Amino acid sequence: MNRITQCMHGRGTVSDVMRHRHKPQTTVPSTYLAFSGMYRPVIFWNLTDRCNLSCNHCYNQSGPERTTEGELTTAEALKVIDDLADMGVPLILFTGGEPLMRADIWDLAQHARNRGLKMALSTNGTLITPDIARRIKESGIEYAGISLDGARAETHDRFRNSPGAFEQTLAAFAACKEAGLRCGVRVTLTKENCRELEALVDLAISLGASRFCLYWLVPTGRGIDSYTQLQLDRDEVIEALSLLYLKAKETDPATMEFLTVDAPQDCIHLLASMEKDQSEDLVDARELLESLKGGCSAGTRVANIDAQGNVYPCQFARSPEFLVGSVRNLPFSRIWADPANPVLARFREKQARFGGRCETCNYRDLCGGGCRVRAYAVNENFLAEDPFCFVEKVFPKRQ
Repeated sequence: MNRITQCMHGRGTVSDVMRHRHKPQTTVPSTYLAFSGMYRPVIFWNLTDRCNLSCNHCYNQSGPERTTEGELTTAEALKVIDDLADMGVPLILFTGGEPLMRADIWDLAQHARNRGLKMALSTNGTLITPDIARRIKESGIEYAGISLDGARAETHDRFRNSPGAFEQTLAAFAACKEAGLRCGVRVTLTKENCRELEALVDLAISLGASRFCLYWLVPTGRGIDSYTQLQLDRDEVIEALSLLYLKAKETDPATMEFLTVDAPQDCIHLLASMEKDQSEDLVDARELLESLKGGCSAGTRVANIDAQGNVYPCQFARSPEFLVGSVRNLPFSRIWADPANPVLARFREKQARFGGRCETCNYRDLCGGGCRVRAYAVNENFLAEDPFCFVEKVFPKRQ
């Protein structure tokens, strides 16, 4: 995750983050540390595979045709929440499918709140009425990330394969604002909507979104079929990153935060832009980014639990080769703490000998070799270069 705004505007924020990062683990409030020397992860939890939409790029292959068969029961899910609370994870992000289609989501959220867990929601927004927005707020969920993939109805509705989805999504933002629920925009940028990026940012600000989170397309789920046709080329990626940088520069950080996901190398563009601007925040930003010791969070700072209880390094690493374990067999905390787990070991090895451009790139201390899911999907080799990387074409080698 590339936190553009925090790095650009947050000397105080960045310094505070750094102070907390260097505190001994014994001083960090927690009833149980599942592992030593490893981050307690943010949990992306696919509560259900069902969804009222059927989007072309869905990494989870969700849709109305999916059933509840095999999904964790309420009792099983409550047990998982207890384990995550004992482990001290910083956040559970309920996603899907469409998580609001799971009937017991309010029971799960209430239990997580009672156990002191922070929660967020990832939703397509079409089911959020004023009553639902109030219920989300009252359940203890603090934030809703709402998908918005076009500044025009035509673009968004085509993305979502659902006429009328755009208007329903805009109504969801209004309902959340009325309920006092913090919300943000989540956009997957592709060749179909990249020319609407600036208009999307302006729309997000007008809707009262507190975050603008840009995802890049990952070849997983239904995204595999459209990856070649929809993925941006390097010039388009750089153009998008430059636009976000300029928008973040001119936007009050108290109004909206900008960030990108799924491409650790994005931070290299950010630092280069800050250096060109002679930003006063550059030193702190570089220190914060370098402290991550390789930007990809999969298998360290994030984890995924799917609707059936399977555990993966992240929500996009969903092929059988990346299966870490199942919460039906072992508690998540024990799975995540196992140093001998071969899948986790691969994702946690930041000094692995990557191939191609990643082998010789001297920015690896910042990006950690990029996205391994893309490397595996495109090259059938976990250690291959990240095919999405733009760095070689633009940035010279550091001295």
